[in-house]
Amino acid sequence: MFVAALTAAAAQVSIPLPFTPVPFTLQPMIVLLAGAALGSRLGCYSQVLYLAAGLAGLPVFASSPLLPPGAARLLGPTGGYLMSYPIAAWIVGALAERGFDRRYLRSVVAMAAGLAVIYASGVAWLAFGARLPQALGVRAALVSGAGPFFVADVMKICVAASALPAVWRLTGLGRAPTDTRQ
Repeated sequence: MFVAALTAAAAQVSIPLPFTPVPFTLQPMIVLLAGAALGSRLGCYSQVLYLAAGLAGLPVFASSPLLPPGAARLLGPTGGYLMSYPIAAWIVGALAERGFDRRYLRSVVAMAAGLAVIYASGVAWLAFGARLPQALGVRAALVSGAGPFFVADVMKICVAASALPAVWRLTGLGRAPTDTRQ
């Protein structure tokens, strides 16, 4: 529940950009950290809970001049990003369970895999599914849905990937990698 609340808080740090219908938020970093810290199952559930709160009409999504709060938000320009959060958290968590959260570069790889899911879903939704005045198409969706955020998201991954292994070392709370050969 705490991580779902963190995701909601990260959505409130929302900076609208005039050249894209997608605002800049801190949500992707929280989603990726959720998977790495909680593991695949709980990381995924934390994001499902976040989406359920938004669907119920709670003001957990980033503010939008285009759409009211609630289920309609998933039909708008950010719907693809939002719907990808449970999957992205699950992927990062599955990699973390295999030890990808123990070293910096491997943490970057795990979080980059999760971010790729968020981008792919968000850009695909912008190109083909979002309820916008006009369809964007793939090129315009890439330019407005990934381009403005890429550098900042890479920086967020670098910060998050450096923080998690250090926390595990300092606290001794990290889990042992799961043996998948069973």
